[in-house]
Formats: sequence, C-alpha cells, structure tokens
Amino acid sequence: MKELVILVNERDVELGTMEKIETHLNGKLHRAISVFIFNTKGEMLLQKRALEKYHTAGLWSNTACSHPRINEKPIDSAERRIFEEMGIYVKLKFIYKFLYKAILDNNLIENELDHIFIGTSDAKPNINVNEVCDYKYICEYELNLLIEKEHESFTPWFKQCYKKVFKMFNHHNNIKSEILI
Repeated sequence: MKELVILVNERDVELGTMEKIETHLNGKLHRAISVFIFNTKGEMLLQKRALEKYHTAGLWSNTACSHPRINEKPIDSAERRIFEEMGIYVKLKFIYKFLYKAILDNNLIENELDHIFIGTSDAKPNINVNEVCDYKYICEYELNLLIEKEHESFTPWFKQCYKKVFKMFNHHNNIKSEILI
C-alpha cells in the first residue's frame, strides 16, 4: 500500500494528499514531524537512520521523524513514531514549526513544514532496526564539535534546527549551558 503525505501551504493549511515518493520527487511542500528526546542530564538522543532508508540512509538525526497520516494530529503522529522507531513511550510537547527545503540523495527533494516536539526520558531505547541502526546521547557542546567535524554525517533538517531545539529545551527546563574554556 502506498503511503500518502499531507500537502500544505506555508501557513500549514491542508491542500490535499500525494504519494510520499512522488511528493519527494516533485519537491511538494508537505507536513512533517520531528521528535527530540532529552535525558534528565540534558543530553539529546540521536538516532542513526537505517542503511536501507530511501533517503539520508546512515545519517545521524533527531530521535524520530515522519509524516502525519491523513486525519492524524501532528502530536499523535509524533508519539506514535517515537514508539515505532525507538521503542519508548514519552509525553511530548510541541515547541515550534519551521519550513525547510533540501536536495537529498536519490534525486529527492525534501520540502517540509516540520512540527517540532520535545520530551524527556531516561528509558533505554529498543530500536526498530528497519528504521534505526544506532543511537547515542550527546550533550550540546559535543554535538556542535561533531557537526563541525563531520557535517555530512547529519541530516539536513537536523542541522537546521538542533541549536534552536537545545535552546528551547534548556529554557523550558531552566538548564544552564556549561561553558567550557
């Protein structure tokens, strides 16, 4: 069965649906969700996308991401996907949404209005190997260094939003960033 995504305009008004691969081949703007889980130490849980993924395979990214189904609220999609990909249940909070467009491998174009959700959990992931091939927790300082050193090892949407997500998580949880001299 073909998977459909929800086409939207820049104000997130639904315009219809299209098959997921066709949407990415044509670069049509569509709704997406991205989930960022932090542990109680303030470290972000990253996943390495499975090597069999149809795009950005083997790249590091946020904890989970996907597209809401027809008649599915973004929060419900986010909570479903965090369990399907990482095997953990966690209460999520919507923090913001942003537009991004990127040319991917396999002649695909990512053009998404991405709804960003955060949550906190110390649960050990039970990864779905069809979605994820590795995971790790990482602090903001170490992640900044890693992205600077291995820029091409991360998904384009992740690189565009992770700093804002860290900032909003730290603000929401009153965590002071450690300054290393």
